[in-house]
Formats: sequence, structure tokens, C-alpha cells
Amino acid sequence: MKKRLLLCLAAVLVLCVTAVAQDAKMQPLTFWYEYSVNPGKEAQFMELVKTVGAPVRDKLMTEGVIGAWGVETPLMRMPGGATHIIWYSVNDWSGVEKVDAAMRAQIAKLDEEAKGGASTGRKGGGGGMGVTARMMEIADVSKTRDYLTRDLVFVAGQAMPPAGTLPFTRFNYVKVKPGKGSEFRKTWEKYNKPVLDKLVADGVVLAYGLTVEEVRTDGDFTHFVWYAVKDLASLEKVRNTFNSDRDKRSQDEQDAITAAFVNVLDVDASRSEVDRSLIFKLGAMK
Repeated sequence: MKKRLLLCLAAVLVLCVTAVAQDAKMQPLTFWYEYSVNPGKEAQFMELVKTVGAPVRDKLMTEGVIGAWGVETPLMRMPGGATHIIWYSVNDWSGVEKVDAAMRAQIAKLDEEAKGGASTGRKGGGGGMGVTARMMEIADVSKTRDYLTRDLVFVAGQAMPPAGTLPFTRFNYVKVKPGKGSEFRKTWEKYNKPVLDKLVADGVVLAYGLTVEEVRTDGDFTHFVWYAVKDLASLEKVRNTFNSDRDKRSQDEQDAITAAFVNVLDVDASRSEVDRSLIFKLGAMK
């Protein structure tokens, strides 16, 4: 989304529920905050995440508002791209409102405490600097960007990953031709979804989704498919499984699949990225 979207996480990934029911019923929203952290300020950014946003998101997770949240960074860097992405997943718009209100209250509180500390000479609170001022020092705030996405299809494995797992997530962005959205989804569900379902059943893929922006802000893509895995070696298994699925088909069928996707996509606009989780939390994790 992002040009990357970030995609999430999300994160995405409420991996504590069963795969069969989710696909039909769950269409969670994921809010993404993209940041461009200044070189050498990465540790300070993560400290800010842990002391400002994490307590709020963790509390809302225990209350059932947030299903999952995390922080990601691109595995492959690109000029002008975001360096860090914070994301959280909720069931609906009311969840977005609750998170937004809680974060605003937290920042206002900490900013006020920093002012009081500065006036009295007390230490702490970022050396008298409020959250807003600290963020402006740590990141290029002019490049900050937010996205809100909805999973049209959401499937997660039945077993949660072990606590402490920091997944990798691959995002495949596509631009569907005008008026072809429904046809693209049908084509994707016919040819690609069964492969991903097998990978979930085999434990290779932890979760996946077919996703769109809930609020359209980016013209570079219309849909993206994301899937989370426990390690990079699993990405090779995903590739091999898709290749095996295609290879077992006749040449005519392979050509028909290619034509079906070409018919609905601006193929030159397709792109991918892989993100590494720095923080990854699920509602059921201890």
C-alpha cells in the first residue's frame, strides 16, 4: 500500500480462530501507519512504540477491541519507501474509532506530562519532550502515511504460532481493470485460493487474505493478496506448491489460467514485497 501497503498485517492475522469459518464470515479491518524513520533513529522509534502505543494496543487487545497488532519493516529497502509500519486489526469501524480515541488520549496525556516535567525540572518524559516532538525528531513526518484495508477473504490456520514468533509476510499487489473486480475475485478463488488453503492445512502458511483499501487512497493497486509464514524458507515452499499445481495441468489449462488473469489485470502494475515482523501480538498470546 504503499506503495506497499503494508500490508497487515496485517496485520493481519488473527490466527487464533479456525480457517473454515473465517473465510465466509470475517472481513476484518486493518489500519496501517507508515513511517520513514531517520537513519540511526531506529532504536528510538521502537522505544517510542513500546512506551506510547504498545500499552494502549495491549489494553484494547485484552478488551477484545484489537485482534492483533504489530510492527514490520521491509525486508528489501527502496528509495523513498517507508522504513517501519505499525498495524492493528479490528472487526469493524467502531474498533478503529476506539483505537483512535485511546491513542489521542495517550499522546495528549504524555505530552502534558512532558510539559510538567520540563517546567519543574523533573527527568523523564523524553527529556521534557512530548511524544509529538520526539516523533518529529525521530522520523520524517512529512512522509507519514496511513491506510485502512479490509480483507474480503480471510483465512487462518487452526493452531496459533508459538508465542514470540515473528512472521514474515509477503504482499502481492495487483491493479484490476475497471469493472473487473468481481471477475478477478472469482478467478483468484478458482485457481489460487485452493493452493493457499492447502498450504494453510499443511502448516506452511499461517494465514492469508485477499484485501482492498476500505478507504481508497492509492491508485497504484486495487487489490493485494498477503500471506504470513513463520520463516523465509516457507516462502520457497509456497512457490514450489504453486508451481506444482500449475505443472500438473495440461498446457491448454495453464494457458487458460494465464489468459484469465491477464484479462482482468493490468499486469505491468503488479508488484510484491516481503516484510519482517519486529513486534507481532495476537489476542490469545500470553
